[in-house]
Amino acid sequence: MSTVVESVEVHVPVSTAYNQWTQFETFPEFMGGVVSITQTDDRHTHWVTKIGGVRREFDAEITEQHPDERIAWRSIAGDTTHAGLVTFEPLDAENTRVTVQLDWQPEGLTEKAGSALGLDDRQVKADTRKFKEFIEHRGTETGEWRGDVGGRAPTMSDIPESPLGGMPASGGTIAGSQPYDTAAADRRTEEERRMQERGRDAYDPDAF
Repeated sequence: MSTVVESVEVHVPVSTAYNQWTQFETFPEFMGGVVSITQTDDRHTHWVTKIGGVRREFDAEITEQHPDERIAWRSIAGDTTHAGLVTFEPLDAENTRVTVQLDWQPEGLTEKAGSALGLDDRQVKADTRKFKEFIEHRGTETGEWRGDVGGRAPTMSDIPESPLGGMPASGGTIAGSQPYDTAAADRRTEEERRMQERGRDAYDPDAF
């Protein structure tokens, strides 16, 4: 499996950069070797590529799509094994770092030779430069899709706070823990109070 990672800084807001990458059908504008992409529904695309004179077709599934954060896809059927991940990091209000990671299995002598010679790396670097030129020249995206696809790991911001602070509210959880049961804690506190009262009642100062 070949893996290439390349980053580029683009002079557009993070939302503009992200929105453009949701438009899969425009990838041939800046991705070498991609002949066409047809988006069949919100989560599936059909790719046609031609690399080193070898034409291939495959279907891909969008596995993650989180607005202004990341887009990921992987092939699910066809002539090749392929996956992609693009992440977006806002540098300031008008600039964004875009990082592209592509993984694929070279098939045949031509593709394997190209991978061994580092042609994959040069192609992806050229593609990120072309994306920079494409989006900065336009200044705006050709379209957008702001839906969310795929789950994400829970963060502390997802945990409801207790009115008293410190522990999650009833029903809230910290990753890997059991829900904190405030009702059970209240029952334990009440039982301890009763035990203390029984202890005081049993104390007779005249017995000493």
